[in-house]
Amino acid sequence: MQPLRWNGKTLGVLDQTLLPEQEVWEDCDTYELVAEAIEKMKVRGAPAIGATAAFGIAIGAQAGVDLEKAAYFDYLDRVCARLAQTRPTAVNLFWAITRMRELIKHNSDLEVKELAELITREADLIAEEDVELNKTIGQNGLPLIPENARILTHCNTGSLATVDYGTALGVIRAAQEAGKNVTVYADETRPYLQGARLTAFELHRDNIPVTVVTDSMAGYLMQQKMVDLVIVGADRIAANGDAANKIGTYSLAVLAKHHGIPFYVAAPMSTLDYEMESGDEIEIEQRSSDEVVFIGGKRMVPEGVPALHPAFDVTPHELITAIITDKGVVQGPNTETMAKLK
Repeated sequence: MQPLRWNGKTLGVLDQTLLPEQEVWEDCDTYELVAEAIEKMKVRGAPAIGATAAFGIAIGAQAGVDLEKAAYFDYLDRVCARLAQTRPTAVNLFWAITRMRELIKHNSDLEVKELAELITREADLIAEEDVELNKTIGQNGLPLIPENARILTHCNTGSLATVDYGTALGVIRAAQEAGKNVTVYADETRPYLQGARLTAFELHRDNIPVTVVTDSMAGYLMQQKMVDLVIVGADRIAANGDAANKIGTYSLAVLAKHHGIPFYVAAPMSTLDYEMESGDEIEIEQRSSDEVVFIGGKRMVPEGVPALHPAFDVTPHELITAIITDKGVVQGPNTETMAKLK
């Protein structure tokens, strides 16, 4: 299933905070509503956030067509700036906004309405490209998946985190489509439970065998030789291969290294940030502690006790067996091997 519905003017967003109990679509007809949908995690997953931002710029571009040309460019700058404020870690967001800004800059000679049409077509193109890139990632990762593999994954990296198909789950889908009979353990992924709510939801609908486990069970599964490989996504990958992903990913990588289990990261090239030399430079989003304190509206932590909520952590490249991209697979990622993808 896809998390976005675009009719050329309005963006429908599947509210992922309500899944799996309710499938509710929210229509965003202003760029501000699009920005809020990203901030409130109604849409999430790095590639999906990038495409959503592009559609938000298209909606904004269409809404401002009655402005004079100079005012229109100032207005578009504000639209892009607002969407850039939504979430700091996922580089796909900034990649999409930069791509749109460059398009606007290089077509400044067009009339306002013509430019709005061009921006809208570019948003469509970003979404279309994402689906094809994900399928390529799936095929590139396919040789790494053995027959009857038992795969542990974290967070959600499937159709709901992209425009369609998925990154890490795209590799799993490709393996299942190839008849490899994979089974999946999905970390619940506290505190937002993207694994329990979203990954299990997707895989179950696709008839891919999936079992939900708590985040703290991963070490036990590995110790009992129940896991053949770990595959996750990423929200930003530095030039040396350090990868930022949902909080808890680093712990999995450490466990996998100790148990001699391959640890793979799957992401499109738009997730690679060559301007950052290492993961030390990646800004980690700090979200509200309420998302830890409350689950489903019920308080889980005593009044007056604080809670931390970094939304991501960074896995050092030396813990990553390979990074799977749409341009190929990088074994033993480091600055030198990652540079070959450029």
